[in-house]
Amino acid sequence: MTEMETATINAWQENNDRYLAAALAWLRRRLRRLADDGPVADLTVAPRESGGFFGFGRRRDAAPLAAAREAEPRPTGDEAAARQQMLAAGRYEPGPALLLLAERLGLTEFERHTLLLCAAMELDTRLPRLCARAQDDEARPFPTFALALALFDDPSWAALSPERPLRAWRLIEITQPAAQPLTTSALRADERIVNYIKGLNYLDDRLAPLLAPFEAAAESLPPSQTRAAARAARTLLAAQGDRSPVVQLLGPDGLSKQLVAQAAVESLGRVVFRLPAENLPSEPGQLEQIGRLWARESVLQPVALYLDAQEADEGPAAPTWQRFLAHTGGLFFLAAREARPALGNTGAVEVERPTPEEQVALWANAVAAAGGDETTGDSPRLLAGQFNLNALTIRAVVAQATAEADDAPLSHDRLWDACLANTRPRLDLLAQRIEPKATWDDIVLPPDAEEPLRQIAAQVAQRHRVYDEWGFRERHSRGLGISALFSGESGTGKTMAAEVLANELRLNLYRIDLSAVVSKYIGETEKNLRRLFDAAEDGGAILFFDEADALFGKRTEVKDSHDRYANIEVNYLLQRMEAFRGLAILATNMRSALDTAFLRRLRFVVALPFPGAAQRKLIWQRAFPRKENGIVLDGLDYDALARLNLSGGSIHNVALNAAFLAAAGDGRVTMPLLLQSARAEMRKMERPIRDADFRWVQTNAN
Repeated sequence: MTEMETATINAWQENNDRYLAAALAWLRRRLRRLADDGPVADLTVAPRESGGFFGFGRRRDAAPLAAAREAEPRPTGDEAAARQQMLAAGRYEPGPALLLLAERLGLTEFERHTLLLCAAMELDTRLPRLCARAQDDEARPFPTFALALALFDDPSWAALSPERPLRAWRLIEITQPAAQPLTTSALRADERIVNYIKGLNYLDDRLAPLLAPFEAAAESLPPSQTRAAARAARTLLAAQGDRSPVVQLLGPDGLSKQLVAQAAVESLGRVVFRLPAENLPSEPGQLEQIGRLWARESVLQPVALYLDAQEADEGPAAPTWQRFLAHTGGLFFLAAREARPALGNTGAVEVERPTPEEQVALWANAVAAAGGDETTGDSPRLLAGQFNLNALTIRAVVAQATAEADDAPLSHDRLWDACLANTRPRLDLLAQRIEPKATWDDIVLPPDAEEPLRQIAAQVAQRHRVYDEWGFRERHSRGLGISALFSGESGTGKTMAAEVLANELRLNLYRIDLSAVVSKYIGETEKNLRRLFDAAEDGGAILFFDEADALFGKRTEVKDSHDRYANIEVNYLLQRMEAFRGLAILATNMRSALDTAFLRRLRFVVALPFPGAAQRKLIWQRAFPRKENGIVLDGLDYDALARLNLSGGSIHNVALNAAFLAAAGDGRVTMPLLLQSARAEMRKMERPIRDADFRWVQTNAN
């Protein structure tokens, strides 16, 4: 704040204090005159107005008002002088807080004076005694509507209405014991309003516990988000004459929407507060009160509200946040994934993460500021090609990688690992993370099955170049992700192939936990799948749908509601798979059970065949760890083992079981132990056992 601004505020505060002092002096004289000239007990029946709801817009009855005027004491010279001093003290710009409040909230002169009477009880300790004298009752040292109606000029019964500003804006609080008339009940000015009149303008402390700080600190935006902020600001300006203009900020990235909202509000000279929808009370009375209080704040201060309904559930009844919007006023941003058409006066602005080109620039600026080493030259392009992050996350990742590097130069590998760590936590509740161990040296496949796997790895690594540098993203809005189907019998290497890709690409691998995703409640499965795909689209994870036929099965003829909702889930998956921009792998040993519509949306279909004898021999040779680890392989005949009709997964089971048998014995893995384990594996799988395959054991036993 500049010295000039500070001086301006101090001058206004001095003028406001001067006005309040003059207003209190006038009020004291008015009360003394009323106390000296007659008891208030005769004036508790206030002048009434005829017709209409609380007399709005109707002519007053002349006879009662005339009688009241005859009973009303005439002002003295001192009182008239005090009134002139009060009026003179209020002639400055922007004016006293009480007059500004009355203008903004639509108070009549009588209502303004009544509010002054209530607020004066907090500002002048002499007022309670004067109120008791004026009402001729020592038990009533407080303001009442009866006292106000007798004390001030142009009294109006309409001021008592819940629809009039004193009560509608919660400017006063009424303490009304049972069976006591409203007119003689104690009145008290709201604490927030008293402080406002005194010159303190702060957020109501009843609202503060509901609000949450912004997760994103305001800062410069990339061009695409700057344009979104400008559209949001224009929408608000165009609708400012309405009661509750709402700008819906749509999209999955909450941090980007927070940045856009802050930038839009800053351009309008306002301050924005964030209210998570889950913080709103569900009880209607409390919700209505919170709505009124916020509406009052939006009049008293240049504020806007960012209502964060990003994860708010939709049900058959109107959501709590929607009822809140119906009971309040002001300028609002509604953060939601999808547009809500039933909100009345509203505009919608789509907020996306920075474009790939903008992310390259953000990475380049952040890495340059952190001082990367020679390995970070291509980092901006590689990171932007794989990870879809907002500006704040990019800066946070670079800061994290820099901190972990200590005094060493920032490297590309450290940046990559920091990106993986950043995108990981949002998936752990819905999927199981697999630590990829297998590499190209571990998997044994025929060339026509291995080649598509290498193509998948190459396409993932070169996405930025093809989509962005070569312009394919401008021509296609869907199908920019890479999806593959791995089909084959159990144990043919589908999971291992996914591990190999995760290792090659240095990405997290997540096996989808169907028990956490599929729900018996209508709509919950789709909601879980949406969270899953949204989290994976950040780019740091490969989604692996094992036993995919359970989730991607064929749609059926609708015979009952269960069929209909099952088909809806499949339809949603079809749409989401096509829009998904990451790498998704489906694995099944029942390819014919998949809905045929998925096949068009799959870029790769890789059939992993049952291994032949040559492949089985290689698998046996790679089934055991290196001998340096302490394991002893004694006289293994890999050609004889390859004749056993086992899949790769079964071979690994046999090798592991034989290792345990060896550990319990002399520590040597021998052919008898392997064939013993192989018999058990084949019995488990109900495979036929040929004695010829085990004749080697009998020959050498002799």
